[in-house]
Amino acid sequence: MSQTILDHFYINGSWQPAETDTVQDIINPANGETIGRVSLGGQNDVDKAVAAASTAFQSFRKTSVDERLALLNSMLDIYRARYDDFVLAITHEMGAPISLSRDAQAYCGIEHLEATIKAVENFDFVESHENYALRHEPIGVCGLITPWNWPINQIVCKVAPALAAGCTMVLKPSEYAALSAQLFAEVIDAAGVPAGVFNMVFGDGVSVGAPLSSHPDVDMVSFTGSTAAGIAVAQAAAPTVKRVAQELGGKSPIVVADDVNLEQVIPECVSLCMDNTGQSCNAGTRLIVPAHLHDRIVELAVAAAESYAVGDPMNEDTQIGPLANVRQFEKVTSLLKQAEKEGLNPATRQIGSEKELENGFFVAPTIFAGLKNDQLIAREEVFGPVLAILPYQTIDEAISIANDTPYGLSAYVYAADEALAAQLAGDMRAGMVHVNGAPLSPDAPFGGYKQSGNGREWGRYGLHEFLEVKAVMATTKDSTE
Repeated sequence: MSQTILDHFYINGSWQPAETDTVQDIINPANGETIGRVSLGGQNDVDKAVAAASTAFQSFRKTSVDERLALLNSMLDIYRARYDDFVLAITHEMGAPISLSRDAQAYCGIEHLEATIKAVENFDFVESHENYALRHEPIGVCGLITPWNWPINQIVCKVAPALAAGCTMVLKPSEYAALSAQLFAEVIDAAGVPAGVFNMVFGDGVSVGAPLSSHPDVDMVSFTGSTAAGIAVAQAAAPTVKRVAQELGGKSPIVVADDVNLEQVIPECVSLCMDNTGQSCNAGTRLIVPAHLHDRIVELAVAAAESYAVGDPMNEDTQIGPLANVRQFEKVTSLLKQAEKEGLNPATRQIGSEKELENGFFVAPTIFAGLKNDQLIAREEVFGPVLAILPYQTIDEAISIANDTPYGLSAYVYAADEALAAQLAGDMRAGMVHVNGAPLSPDAPFGGYKQSGNGREWGRYGLHEFLEVKAVMATTKDSTE
Protein backbone atom coordinates (compact mmCIF):
# COMPACT_ATOMS: atom_id res chain seq x y z
CA MET A 1 0.00 0.00 0.00
CA SER A 2 1.46 3.37 -1.04
CA GLN A 3 1.86 5.96 1.67
CA THR A 4 -0.89 8.56 2.09
CA ILE A 5 0.08 12.08 3.15
CA LEU A 6 -2.71 13.99 4.91
CA ASP A 7 -1.34 17.50 5.36
CA HIS A 8 -4.48 19.54 4.61
CA PHE A 9 -7.60 20.16 6.68
CA TYR A 10 -11.11 20.58 5.29
CA ILE A 11 -12.12 24.14 6.25
CA ASN A 12 -14.80 26.36 4.72
CA GLY A 13 -15.42 24.04 1.80
CA SER A 14 -11.80 23.56 0.67
CA TRP A 15 -8.62 21.72 1.63
CA GLN A 16 -6.32 24.11 3.47
CA PRO A 17 -2.72 23.42 4.56
CA ALA A 18 -2.04 22.79 8.23
CA GLU A 19 -0.57 25.75 10.10
CA THR A 20 1.70 23.54 12.23
CA ASP A 21 4.71 21.37 11.40
CA THR A 22 3.66 18.57 13.75
CA VAL A 23 3.06 15.23 12.04
CA GLN A 24 2.30 11.68 13.10
CA ASP A 25 2.93 8.46 11.20
CA ILE A 26 -0.05 6.32 10.26
CA ILE A 27 0.89 2.78 11.28
CA ASN A 28 -0.66 -0.46 10.07
CA PRO A 29 -1.17 -2.27 13.40
CA ALA A 30 -1.02 -5.69 11.75
CA ASN A 31 2.65 -5.38 10.82
CA GLY A 32 3.96 -2.13 12.31
CA GLU A 33 4.62 -0.62 8.88
CA THR A 34 4.20 3.09 8.21
CA ILE A 35 1.48 3.57 5.61
CA GLY A 36 1.11 7.34 5.74
CA ARG A 37 1.50 10.56 7.65
CA VAL A 38 -1.04 12.97 9.11
CA SER A 39 -0.49 16.59 10.11
CA LEU A 40 -1.70 17.54 13.58
CA GLY A 41 -3.35 20.92 13.86
CA GLY A 42 -3.33 23.51 16.60
CA GLN A 43 -5.16 26.56 17.96
CA ASN A 44 -4.94 28.55 14.70
CA ASP A 45 -6.43 25.70 12.68
CA VAL A 46 -9.25 25.34 15.20
CA ASP A 47 -9.92 29.09 15.14
CA LYS A 48 -10.18 29.08 11.33
CA ALA A 49 -12.54 26.11 11.33
CA VAL A 50 -14.77 27.53 14.07
CA ALA A 51 -14.91 30.90 12.32
CA ALA A 52 -16.03 29.18 9.10
CA ALA A 53 -18.69 27.22 10.97
CA SER A 54 -19.92 30.34 12.78
CA THR A 55 -20.34 32.25 9.53
CA ALA A 56 -22.05 29.33 7.79
CA PHE A 57 -24.48 28.83 10.66
CA GLN A 58 -26.19 32.16 10.00
CA SER A 59 -27.58 30.87 6.72
CA PHE A 60 -27.57 27.11 7.21
CA ARG A 61 -29.81 27.29 10.27
CA LYS A 62 -32.52 28.74 8.01
CA THR A 63 -32.44 25.93 5.45
CA SER A 64 -35.54 23.81 5.10
CA VAL A 65 -35.88 20.24 6.30
CA ASP A 66 -36.20 19.14 2.67
CA GLU A 67 -32.93 20.84 1.77
CA ARG A 68 -31.11 19.07 4.58
CA LEU A 69 -32.70 15.75 3.69
CA ALA A 70 -31.47 16.18 0.12
CA LEU A 71 -27.93 16.62 1.43
CA LEU A 72 -28.19 13.52 3.61
CA ASN A 73 -29.50 11.44 0.73
CA SER A 74 -26.70 12.69 -1.50
CA MET A 75 -24.16 11.77 1.18
CA LEU A 76 -25.69 8.30 1.41
CA ASP A 77 -25.46 7.73 -2.35
CA ILE A 78 -21.83 8.83 -2.51
CA TYR A 79 -20.92 6.83 0.58
CA ARG A 80 -22.37 3.70 -1.02
CA ALA A 81 -20.36 4.36 -4.19
CA ARG A 82 -17.13 4.58 -2.16
CA TYR A 83 -17.96 1.74 0.21
CA ASP A 84 -14.98 -0.46 -0.65
CA ASP A 85 -12.62 2.46 -0.01
CA PHE A 86 -13.96 2.75 3.54
CA VAL A 87 -13.64 -0.99 4.14
CA LEU A 88 -9.97 -1.00 3.17
CA ALA A 89 -9.14 2.22 5.02
CA ILE A 90 -10.58 0.95 8.30
CA THR A 91 -8.77 -2.37 8.04
CA HIS A 92 -5.44 -0.72 7.24
CA GLU A 93 -5.61 2.00 9.88
CA MET A 94 -7.01 0.14 12.90
CA GLY A 95 -6.68 -3.54 12.08
CA ALA A 96 -10.31 -4.61 11.96
CA PRO A 97 -10.61 -7.95 10.14
CA ILE A 98 -11.67 -7.29 6.56
CA SER A 99 -14.94 -9.19 7.03
CA LEU A 100 -15.78 -7.07 10.09
CA SER A 101 -14.91 -3.89 8.22
CA ARG A 102 -17.17 -4.89 5.36
CA ASP A 103 -20.10 -6.23 7.38
CA ALA A 104 -20.11 -3.86 10.36
CA GLN A 105 -17.44 -1.15 10.60
CA ALA A 106 -18.08 0.50 7.23
CA TYR A 107 -21.74 -0.51 7.14
CA CYS A 108 -22.44 1.61 10.22
CA GLY A 109 -22.07 4.68 8.00
CA ILE A 110 -25.00 3.54 5.88
CA GLU A 111 -27.07 2.56 8.92
CA HIS A 112 -26.66 5.93 10.63
CA LEU A 113 -27.37 7.97 7.52
CA GLU A 114 -30.51 5.92 6.90
CA ALA A 115 -31.59 6.14 10.55
CA THR A 116 -31.08 9.92 10.59
CA ILE A 117 -33.05 10.37 7.37
CA LYS A 118 -35.88 8.29 8.84
CA ALA A 119 -35.80 10.27 12.09
CA VAL A 120 -35.95 13.63 10.28
CA GLU A 121 -38.80 12.52 8.04
CA ASN A 122 -40.84 11.70 11.16
CA PHE A 123 -39.79 14.61 13.35
CA ASP A 124 -41.96 17.65 14.13
CA PHE A 125 -39.60 20.61 14.33
CA VAL A 126 -42.58 22.80 15.32
CA GLU A 127 -45.23 21.48 17.69
CA SER A 128 -48.53 23.21 18.44
CA HIS A 129 -49.80 23.13 22.03
CA GLU A 130 -52.82 24.73 23.70
CA ASN A 131 -51.09 27.87 24.93
CA TYR A 132 -47.78 27.85 23.11
CA ALA A 133 -45.79 26.55 20.18
CA LEU A 134 -42.68 24.46 20.69
CA ARG A 135 -39.84 24.98 18.25
CA HIS A 136 -36.85 22.65 17.91
CA GLU A 137 -33.97 24.76 16.62
CA PRO A 138 -30.32 23.98 15.83
CA ILE A 139 -28.03 24.54 18.79
CA GLY A 140 -25.32 26.21 16.72
CA VAL A 141 -21.66 25.41 16.10
CA CYS A 142 -20.80 21.89 17.28
CA GLY A 143 -17.43 20.41 18.14
CA LEU A 144 -17.38 16.69 17.34
CA ILE A 145 -14.60 14.57 18.82
CA THR A 146 -14.49 10.92 17.74
CA PRO A 147 -12.39 7.82 18.58
CA TRP A 148 -10.45 5.22 16.59
CA ASN A 149 -12.22 1.98 17.57
CA TRP A 150 -15.36 2.42 15.44
CA PRO A 151 -14.18 5.40 13.42
CA ILE A 152 -16.91 5.79 10.79
CA ASN A 153 -19.66 4.72 13.17
CA GLN A 154 -18.86 7.56 15.52
CA ILE A 155 -18.25 10.17 12.84
CA VAL A 156 -21.51 9.53 11.00
CA CYS A 157 -23.70 9.18 14.10
CA LYS A 158 -22.61 12.72 15.07
CA VAL A 159 -22.25 14.48 11.70
CA ALA A 160 -25.54 13.21 10.22
CA PRO A 161 -27.88 14.40 13.02
CA ALA A 162 -25.94 17.65 13.50
CA LEU A 163 -26.40 18.45 9.82
CA ALA A 164 -30.01 17.28 9.91
CA ALA A 165 -30.72 19.63 12.80
CA GLY A 166 -29.32 22.62 10.90
CA CYS A 167 -26.09 22.90 12.86
CA THR A 168 -22.61 23.57 11.57
CA MET A 169 -19.61 21.69 12.91
CA VAL A 170 -15.93 21.11 13.37
CA LEU A 171 -14.89 17.46 13.47
CA LYS A 172 -11.75 16.27 15.24
CA PRO A 173 -11.44 12.61 14.30
CA SER A 174 -8.93 10.38 16.01
CA GLU A 175 -5.42 10.91 14.68
CA TYR A 176 -5.20 7.09 14.68
CA ALA A 177 -8.08 6.80 12.21
CA ALA A 178 -7.34 9.59 9.77
CA LEU A 179 -7.73 7.60 6.55
CA SER A 180 -11.44 6.87 6.96
CA ALA A 181 -12.09 10.40 8.23
CA GLN A 182 -10.43 11.84 5.12
CA LEU A 183 -12.70 9.70 2.95
CA PHE A 184 -15.78 10.91 4.78
CA ALA A 185 -14.78 14.55 4.31
CA GLU A 186 -14.48 13.78 0.59
CA VAL A 187 -18.03 12.40 0.68
CA ILE A 188 -19.25 15.61 2.35
CA ASP A 189 -17.51 17.70 -0.29
CA ALA A 190 -18.87 15.68 -3.20
CA ALA A 191 -22.40 15.81 -1.76
CA GLY A 192 -22.45 19.60 -2.07
CA VAL A 193 -22.71 20.44 1.63
CA PRO A 194 -22.37 24.25 1.76
CA ALA A 195 -18.97 25.70 2.63
CA GLY A 196 -18.37 26.05 6.36
CA VAL A 197 -21.14 23.68 7.43
CA PHE A 198 -18.69 20.79 7.88
CA ASN A 199 -15.07 21.39 8.83
CA MET A 200 -12.41 18.87 9.85
CA VAL A 201 -9.11 19.35 11.64
CA PHE A 202 -6.79 16.45 12.44
CA GLY A 203 -5.01 16.57 15.77
CA ASP A 204 -4.62 15.09 19.21
CA GLY A 205 -6.56 15.87 22.36
CA VAL A 206 -4.17 18.51 23.61
CA SER A 207 -3.59 20.42 20.36
CA VAL A 208 -7.10 20.30 18.88
CA GLY A 209 -9.52 18.63 21.30
CA ALA A 210 -8.92 21.05 24.16
CA PRO A 211 -9.05 24.26 22.06
CA LEU A 212 -12.22 23.02 20.39
CA SER A 213 -13.88 22.12 23.70
CA SER A 214 -13.06 25.47 25.30
CA HIS A 215 -13.69 27.68 22.27
CA PRO A 216 -16.16 30.47 23.12
CA ASP A 217 -17.81 30.27 19.69
CA VAL A 218 -18.57 26.55 19.96
CA ASP A 219 -22.07 26.00 21.33
CA MET A 220 -21.97 22.25 21.92
CA VAL A 221 -19.41 19.44 22.15
CA SER A 222 -20.22 15.82 21.36
CA PHE A 223 -17.43 13.54 22.58
CA THR A 224 -16.86 9.79 22.37
CA GLY A 225 -13.87 8.26 24.12
CA SER A 226 -12.53 7.26 27.50
CA THR A 227 -14.13 8.47 30.72
CA ALA A 228 -10.90 10.28 31.73
CA ALA A 229 -10.80 12.18 28.42
CA GLY A 230 -14.53 12.93 28.69
CA ILE A 231 -13.98 14.54 32.08
CA ALA A 232 -11.25 16.73 30.57
CA VAL A 233 -13.57 17.79 27.75
CA ALA A 234 -16.35 18.68 30.20
CA GLN A 235 -13.95 20.70 32.34
CA ALA A 236 -12.69 22.62 29.30
CA ALA A 237 -16.26 23.32 28.21
CA ALA A 238 -17.55 24.39 31.63
CA PRO A 239 -16.43 28.06 31.64
CA THR A 240 -18.52 28.79 28.55
CA VAL A 241 -21.49 26.70 29.81
CA LYS A 242 -21.82 24.87 26.52
CA ARG A 243 -23.74 21.64 26.19
CA VAL A 244 -21.57 18.53 26.41
CA ALA A 245 -22.83 15.14 25.24
CA GLN A 246 -20.59 12.25 26.24
CA GLU A 247 -20.42 8.60 25.22
CA LEU A 248 -17.70 7.15 27.42
CA GLY A 249 -16.33 3.90 28.79
CA GLY A 250 -17.93 0.67 29.84
CA LYS A 251 -17.40 -2.60 31.67
CA SER A 252 -20.56 -4.31 30.56
CA PRO A 253 -21.93 -7.34 32.44
CA ILE A 254 -23.37 -10.47 30.88
CA VAL A 255 -25.70 -12.19 33.37
CA VAL A 256 -26.41 -15.83 32.57
CA ALA A 257 -29.21 -17.70 34.37
CA ASP A 258 -28.97 -21.41 35.02
CA ASP A 259 -31.85 -22.36 32.71
CA VAL A 260 -30.18 -21.56 29.37
CA ASN A 261 -28.60 -23.84 26.80
CA LEU A 262 -24.96 -23.31 27.75
CA GLU A 263 -23.55 -24.85 24.55
CA GLN A 264 -25.46 -22.26 22.53
CA VAL A 265 -25.24 -19.23 24.81
CA ILE A 266 -21.65 -19.26 26.09
CA PRO A 267 -19.93 -18.97 22.68
CA GLU A 268 -22.24 -16.04 21.97
CA CYS A 269 -21.23 -14.45 25.28
CA VAL A 270 -17.56 -14.82 24.38
CA SER A 271 -18.17 -13.08 21.06
CA LEU A 272 -19.71 -10.13 22.91
CA CYS A 273 -16.26 -9.56 24.36
CA MET A 274 -13.97 -10.60 21.52
CA ASP A 275 -15.62 -8.95 18.49
CA ASN A 276 -13.59 -6.01 17.16
CA THR A 277 -10.66 -7.43 19.19
CA GLY A 278 -12.45 -6.32 22.36
CA GLN A 279 -12.22 -2.66 21.37
CA SER A 280 -15.85 -1.64 21.83
CA CYS A 281 -17.16 0.52 24.64
CA ASN A 282 -20.23 -1.72 24.92
CA ALA A 283 -18.29 -5.01 24.86
CA GLY A 284 -19.56 -7.62 27.29
CA THR A 285 -16.41 -8.10 29.36
CA ARG A 286 -17.79 -9.49 32.68
CA LEU A 287 -19.48 -12.88 32.34
CA ILE A 288 -21.52 -13.44 35.52
CA VAL A 289 -22.51 -17.08 35.86
CA PRO A 290 -24.10 -19.53 38.33
CA ALA A 291 -21.39 -20.86 40.66
CA HIS A 292 -22.51 -24.47 40.24
CA LEU A 293 -22.07 -24.16 36.46
CA HIS A 294 -18.85 -22.15 36.58
CA ASP A 295 -16.40 -24.88 35.61
CA ARG A 296 -18.49 -26.11 32.68
CA ILE A 297 -18.96 -22.54 31.46
CA VAL A 298 -15.20 -21.93 31.66
CA GLU A 299 -14.59 -25.01 29.50
CA LEU A 300 -17.05 -23.79 26.88
CA ALA A 301 -15.74 -20.22 26.98
CA VAL A 302 -12.11 -21.30 26.61
CA ALA A 303 -12.98 -23.57 23.72
CA ALA A 304 -14.81 -20.71 21.99
CA ALA A 305 -11.98 -18.22 22.60
CA GLU A 306 -9.29 -20.58 21.38
CA SER A 307 -11.23 -21.34 18.21
CA TYR A 308 -10.85 -17.78 16.92
CA ALA A 309 -8.57 -17.30 13.94
CA VAL A 310 -6.07 -14.61 14.95
CA GLY A 311 -3.87 -12.95 12.35
CA ASP A 312 -3.64 -10.80 9.25
CA PRO A 313 -6.82 -8.69 9.09
CA MET A 314 -6.71 -8.77 5.29
CA ASN A 315 -7.31 -12.53 5.43
CA GLU A 316 -11.00 -13.30 4.94
CA ASP A 317 -10.83 -16.04 7.59
CA THR A 318 -9.37 -13.82 10.33
CA GLN A 319 -11.70 -13.17 13.26
CA ILE A 320 -9.34 -11.36 15.65
CA GLY A 321 -7.00 -8.72 14.28
CA PRO A 322 -4.41 -6.63 16.09
CA LEU A 323 -5.13 -3.95 18.62
CA ALA A 324 -5.53 -0.65 16.80
CA ASN A 325 -2.33 1.12 17.81
CA VAL A 326 0.81 0.73 19.88
CA ARG A 327 -0.58 2.83 22.74
CA GLN A 328 -3.54 0.51 23.15
CA PHE A 329 -1.30 -2.55 22.80
CA GLU A 330 0.91 -1.29 25.62
CA LYS A 331 -2.11 -0.57 27.83
CA VAL A 332 -3.61 -4.04 27.38
CA THR A 333 -0.34 -5.90 27.85
CA SER A 334 0.42 -3.81 30.93
CA LEU A 335 -2.92 -4.78 32.50
CA LEU A 336 -2.26 -8.44 31.72
CA LYS A 337 1.15 -8.24 33.35
CA GLN A 338 -0.38 -6.56 36.40
CA ALA A 339 -2.94 -9.36 36.67
CA GLU A 340 -0.10 -11.88 36.53
CA LYS A 341 1.67 -10.06 39.38
CA GLU A 342 -1.54 -10.35 41.40
CA GLY A 343 -1.44 -14.11 40.93
CA LEU A 344 -4.14 -14.35 38.27
CA ASN A 345 -3.52 -16.93 35.58
CA PRO A 346 -5.62 -16.97 32.40
CA ALA A 347 -7.64 -20.06 31.63
CA THR A 348 -6.69 -19.70 27.97
CA ARG A 349 -3.36 -20.56 26.41
CA GLN A 350 -1.31 -17.81 24.80
CA ILE A 351 -0.54 -17.30 21.12
CA GLY A 352 2.78 -18.77 20.03
CA SER A 353 5.45 -16.91 18.11
CA GLU A 354 3.85 -17.24 14.68
CA LYS A 355 5.90 -15.24 12.22
CA GLU A 356 3.00 -13.20 10.85
CA LEU A 357 2.22 -11.90 14.34
CA GLU A 358 5.74 -10.89 15.36
CA ASN A 359 5.57 -7.24 14.26
CA GLY A 360 1.89 -6.53 14.85
CA PHE A 361 0.02 -5.41 17.96
CA PHE A 362 -1.61 -8.77 18.66
CA VAL A 363 -3.06 -10.01 21.94
CA ALA A 364 -4.57 -13.47 22.24
CA PRO A 365 -8.22 -13.89 23.25
CA THR A 366 -7.78 -14.20 27.00
CA ILE A 367 -10.13 -15.44 29.72
CA PHE A 368 -9.77 -15.16 33.49
CA ALA A 369 -12.08 -17.33 35.58
CA GLY A 370 -13.25 -17.53 39.18
CA LEU A 371 -12.82 -13.80 39.74
CA LYS A 372 -14.27 -11.47 42.32
CA ASN A 373 -15.62 -8.10 41.30
CA ASP A 374 -12.93 -6.15 43.19
CA GLN A 375 -10.06 -7.61 41.17
CA LEU A 376 -8.29 -5.54 38.53
CA ILE A 377 -9.38 -7.44 35.40
CA ALA A 378 -12.97 -7.49 36.63
CA ARG A 379 -13.10 -3.72 37.14
CA GLU A 380 -10.79 -2.01 34.64
CA GLU A 381 -11.95 -1.27 31.11
CA VAL A 382 -9.23 -3.25 29.33
CA PHE A 383 -10.43 -2.46 25.79
CA GLY A 384 -8.94 -5.63 24.44
CA PRO A 385 -9.93 -9.30 23.97
CA VAL A 386 -9.98 -10.06 27.70
CA LEU A 387 -13.00 -11.65 29.40
CA ALA A 388 -13.56 -11.95 33.17
CA ILE A 389 -15.78 -14.78 34.46
CA LEU A 390 -17.38 -14.20 37.87
CA PRO A 391 -19.51 -16.79 39.75
CA TYR A 392 -22.65 -15.95 41.73
CA GLN A 393 -24.77 -17.90 44.22
CA THR A 394 -28.15 -16.15 43.82
CA ILE A 395 -29.84 -13.98 41.24
CA ASP A 396 -29.79 -11.06 43.67
CA GLU A 397 -26.02 -11.46 43.96
CA ALA A 398 -25.71 -11.56 40.17
CA ILE A 399 -27.61 -8.27 39.91
CA SER A 400 -25.42 -6.75 42.61
CA ILE A 401 -22.22 -7.81 40.82
CA ALA A 402 -23.53 -6.53 37.49
CA ASN A 403 -24.29 -3.07 38.89
CA ASP A 404 -21.16 -2.84 41.03
CA THR A 405 -19.23 -0.72 38.54
CA PRO A 406 -18.76 2.99 37.89
CA TYR A 407 -19.97 2.34 34.34
CA GLY A 408 -23.44 1.75 32.97
CA LEU A 409 -23.38 1.62 29.19
CA SER A 410 -24.66 -1.84 28.24
CA ALA A 411 -25.80 -5.03 29.92
CA TYR A 412 -26.61 -8.45 28.49
CA VAL A 413 -28.96 -10.98 30.08
CA TYR A 414 -29.67 -14.59 29.17
CA ALA A 415 -32.57 -16.47 30.73
CA ALA A 416 -34.99 -18.96 29.22
CA ASP A 417 -37.64 -17.90 31.74
CA GLU A 418 -39.16 -14.77 30.18
CA ALA A 419 -40.23 -13.34 33.54
CA LEU A 420 -36.71 -13.72 34.89
CA ALA A 421 -35.24 -12.17 31.76
CA ALA A 422 -37.58 -9.18 32.14
CA GLN A 423 -36.66 -8.85 35.81
CA LEU A 424 -32.96 -8.88 35.04
CA ALA A 425 -33.38 -6.31 32.26
CA GLY A 426 -35.27 -4.02 34.62
CA ASP A 427 -32.65 -4.35 37.35
CA MET A 428 -29.65 -3.48 35.18
CA ARG A 429 -28.33 0.04 35.77
CA ALA A 430 -27.41 0.58 32.14
CA GLY A 431 -28.58 2.64 29.21
CA MET A 432 -28.98 -0.40 26.98
CA VAL A 433 -29.94 -3.97 27.82
CA HIS A 434 -29.82 -6.86 25.35
CA VAL A 435 -32.06 -9.80 26.21
CA ASN A 436 -31.17 -13.28 24.94
CA GLY A 437 -28.92 -12.09 22.16
CA ALA A 438 -31.03 -9.25 20.75
CA PRO A 439 -28.80 -7.00 18.61
CA LEU A 440 -28.42 -3.23 18.55
CA SER A 441 -30.87 -1.19 16.49
CA PRO A 442 -29.67 1.99 14.72
CA ASP A 443 -33.00 3.62 15.64
CA ALA A 444 -32.65 2.94 19.38
CA PRO A 445 -30.87 5.44 21.65
CA PHE A 446 -27.22 4.57 22.33
CA GLY A 447 -25.75 5.80 25.62
CA GLY A 448 -25.27 4.97 29.25
CA TYR A 449 -25.73 5.65 32.93
CA LYS A 450 -23.16 6.84 35.47
CA GLN A 451 -19.60 7.32 34.17
CA SER A 452 -20.51 5.87 30.79
CA GLY A 453 -21.80 9.27 29.76
CA ASN A 454 -24.72 11.66 29.76
CA GLY A 455 -26.05 11.79 26.21
CA ARG A 456 -27.84 9.57 23.72
CA GLU A 457 -26.95 9.01 20.09
CA TRP A 458 -28.51 7.29 17.07
CA GLY A 459 -31.88 7.86 15.42
CA ARG A 460 -34.41 10.27 16.90
CA TYR A 461 -32.59 10.64 20.21
CA GLY A 462 -29.37 11.51 18.41
CA LEU A 463 -31.19 14.33 16.63
CA HIS A 464 -32.37 15.75 19.97
CA GLU A 465 -28.75 16.21 21.11
CA PHE A 466 -28.23 18.93 18.50
CA LEU A 467 -31.48 20.84 19.05
CA GLU A 468 -32.51 23.60 21.42
CA VAL A 469 -36.12 23.75 22.58
CA LYS A 470 -37.87 27.11 22.33
CA ALA A 471 -41.33 27.75 23.75
CA VAL A 472 -43.17 30.55 21.93
CA MET A 473 -46.10 32.07 23.84
CA ALA A 474 -48.05 34.40 21.57
CA THR A 475 -50.99 36.56 22.59
CA THR A 476 -53.90 36.04 20.18
CA LYS A 477 -56.57 38.58 19.35
CA ASP A 478 -59.20 36.57 21.20
CA SER A 479 -57.17 36.55 24.40
CA THR A 480 -57.05 40.37 24.58
CA GLU A 481 -60.78 40.94 24.16
